Amino acid sequence: MYGLRLVGVNCVLVLGLSACGAGDKPAETPRPAMVVHPGGGADAALTAYAGEVRAREESALSFRVGGNLVRRNVDAGARVQRGEVLAVLDPGDLQLQAQAAQAELAAANAELARTRGDRDRYALLVRDKLVSQSTFDAQDAAYKAAEGQARAARAQMEVMRNQEGYSQLRAPRDGLIATRQAEAGQVVAAGQTIYTLAADGGREIAIALPENRIREFRIGQPVLIELWNAPEQRLPGTIREIAAAADPQTRTYAARVGLASDAINAVELGQSARVYVQETGTQAALKLPLSAVQRGSNGRTSVWVVNPADGKVALRPVTLGPYGESEVPVISGVSASDWVVAGGGHLLREGAAVTPVDRDNRPLSTSAPVAPAKKG
Repeated sequence: MYGLRLVGVNCVLVLGLSACGAGDKPAETPRPAMVVHPGGGADAALTAYAGEVRAREESALSFRVGGNLVRRNVDAGARVQRGEVLAVLDPGDLQLQAQAAQAELAAANAELARTRGDRDRYALLVRDKLVSQSTFDAQDAAYKAAEGQARAARAQMEVMRNQEGYSQLRAPRDGLIATRQAEAGQVVAAGQTIYTLAADGGREIAIALPENRIREFRIGQPVLIELWNAPEQRLPGTIREIAAAADPQTRTYAARVGLASDAINAVELGQSARVYVQETGTQAALKLPLSAVQRGSNGRTSVWVVNPADGKVALRPVTLGPYGESEVPVISGVSASDWVVAGGGHLLREGAAVTPVDRDNRPLSTSAPVAPAKKG
């Protein structure tokens, strides 16, 4: 009797377990997954380069002679006109040299007049056969030598007059004094820079281009310019000049970006600016972090893409460009609006439900459209 009851209990337990196994499986809990939009793209692949507003024509102004700087008439930031006197050297020594040259010219002219008279007299004597032809030739040679001496003295006097005029430093064109590098009372050498003049007219942005990408830039390439004090306003410009050789210290190529004529009045000398250059080739492709790339057993690369409708992931094959340090260009396979799993992809399987989060572990709504952000 006891054995029959035990068999009955076992049968009930077996039936109960069978009944439980016949029901549906419990729903799978969505796994958190960090997702991102592919960055870059033809409309967003802009690389920013720091620069400074400079004048297209910048002249280092200096005296053509050395001396003591006795007066400085303008300071940095002053606007000057062509021909305006900017600084003056002590002209005393130069004036004395001009006077000495004037005296030498007077002496040479006197010698020229004497030899001319002697030649004329000897010309009459040789005609009357009173002196020999060789004697006349000697007087004529003396006259020609005196004539050459007079010309040399006259040229030397003009040089000394010019030297006296060089004691005044004048502006070669209209513009703005960008820098001042000398003070009154200082003894300066010929050719030593006193001022830097930024001529009126064109304005440019001076930037440095990286050596590893120099072949991607060309003269005339359109760019966008953003001033530091006007971050929402971008001005049009073009690359006007690229240095032929890299700087030996920084290993970058100096370049000048010209502003459009209608944008010149919007900038001031010395302003900080960013120059945005459109990337080309694989540089302009969409980009994903390296952690998003999955490699299958067949060697093909793919990424997990979240379906906005049900939050489930699907493995999508992609074609990649050359790998970078932290990112890789995606040539094809995804679009800028796709949500791609950027972390934990090795734990997922096809059709798994995920809870999308950002890098700060904040939940995201994959149904909300998000435009890809521009670089820079």
